[in-house]
Amino acid sequence: QVQLVESGGGLVQPGGSLRLSCAVSGFTDDYYAIGWFRQAPEKEREGVSCISSNTGKTYYADSVKGRSAISRDNAKNTVYLEMNGLKPEDTAVYYCAAYLGAMCIMTDYTYWGQGTQVTVSS
Repeated sequence: QVQLVESGGGLVQPGGSLRLSCAVSGFTDDYYAIGWFRQAPEKEREGVSCISSNTGKTYYADSVKGRSAISRDNAKNTVYLEMNGLKPEDTAVYYCAAYLGAMCIMTDYTYWGQGTQVTVSS
């Protein structure tokens, strides 16, 4: 079955950087798109970024645009979200999600990881 496992979260000081990883298994080929989402305590889940299956098209929410970069290494079945200039308001549990399709979208994902905690604090 499809599994997504996030890693790379942790405690970082404001202004610092993190690279989150999403290891994907269970798909028979690379025809899946990946999205990153986050949820802070008492807040609704927010779509952060996504990457298409094969065109390299990406999307970033305004809240992270200019500070983040999403990429995928299909040879390693891993998608990365690099975040720079982290702010306390970036504190949240970050989830990656996948769906069987090509387009970079921020809705209707089928498969979800368990999440990784990112805490930005001095």
